[in-house]
Amino acid sequence: MFAVEHEDVRPDILVMGKSMSGGMLPVSGCMADSYIMDEIKPGDHGSTYGGNPLGMAVAKAAVKTIVDEGMVENSAKQGELLKSELLKLDQSLFKEVRGRGLFVGVELKSDLHVDGNNFAKILAKHGLLTKATHDSTIRLAPPLVITEEEIKQSVEIVGAGLEDLKKLNEQNGNK
Repeated sequence: MFAVEHEDVRPDILVMGKSMSGGMLPVSGCMADSYIMDEIKPGDHGSTYGGNPLGMAVAKAAVKTIVDEGMVENSAKQGELLKSELLKLDQSLFKEVRGRGLFVGVELKSDLHVDGNNFAKILAKHGLLTKATHDSTIRLAPPLVITEEEIKQSVEIVGAGLEDLKKLNEQNGNK
């Protein structure tokens, strides 16, 4: 359910971002042991959207749906498929494919004459939305309900995008 579960640590406080409601309302929260939470008194902690009963009801329903529909398990399964399928593509432009669950990064080699933003734009033209991060990495973050068929379709688009990226790289001076 949480990224920290992939590490051998236990946080003092776990902060959850504003997406807890599945994007319907801004809802965030935190969890901690009672010896910590009992020290936070009214007025000690500010909240932009605090005390919203509708937000809490929506967040509760969204989290219940994530659990009941096995979205965490699907994220793990489909994320492994996504990474393994990406690694089957021509790796000549990739430095690394990495990620956890469906949060996957593809880092381009640093000696290219193109960057992650170029690649993200190419993929968008092919119909796959990604996010360029830093200079050389694109982020793939598909929905938790993605299917195996959709993963394979997405990887086909990345493969087509790689061909365009190679051409662009050659045009920009790297033969």
